[in-house]
Amino acid sequence: PSSRSMESLSPSTIRLDRENICAIGRLQSLREIHSLYLQQNQIEKIENLGCFPNLRFLSLAGNRIRRVENLQPLRHLRVLDLSHNRIQTLDPAELPRSLRLLDLTGNECTHQHGYRELVVGALPHLLQLDAQPICGSTGEEEEEGGSSSSEDEDDELLSEPSGPFTAGKDFFADLHGELAGRSQRRRRECLEEHRTRLEELEGLRKRRGLPPPPDPL
Repeated sequence: PSSRSMESLSPSTIRLDRENICAIGRLQSLREIHSLYLQQNQIEKIENLGCFPNLRFLSLAGNRIRRVENLQPLRHLRVLDLSHNRIQTLDPAELPRSLRLLDLTGNECTHQHGYRELVVGALPHLLQLDAQPICGSTGEEEEEGGSSSSEDEDDELLSEPSGPFTAGKDFFADLHGELAGRSQRRRRECLEEHRTRLEELEGLRKRRGLPPPPDPL
């Protein structure tokens, strides 16, 4: 892959889209990776994703995949884009129960009898299927050893999708940008709070006639 494709959007994101990749190879465990872009390649089979045990976002749109399989190890996966592949039939049991957003548009399987009911019945936490919201969904998830604050923020964002989730819209880039913006706002707020406390301490020192603190070494 080119240097452009290997450039991470963040330490937790890998982008390998449009690189003419034919297969997902075996890698060492990459536990820190949360988002993986593999759309618009030549991939024919979903495999070897167990090296990303904490993966939350996966785009495989616009490939040559014929079967949904080997996704069960991804117990934290929230968003899955398999749109515009060659999936003719779907076994909902192959989908991780943790999914919140799923896109299978452009696949023959979306026309099979009872497709939507089968998928919704198999995924208790699904919020959106093929750009259509799930009526009556609560978005509650099973606890698996607890969740971090960053996971809670991701879930809050995903609970109210701002627009259709399709391969045409760079959903992952938009989502990453919004999360990055939240992180920057938190840092600014912490810095402002720290400065305010320093000013309060300086004012207290002056009122009490204390000497200034020594300069740091």
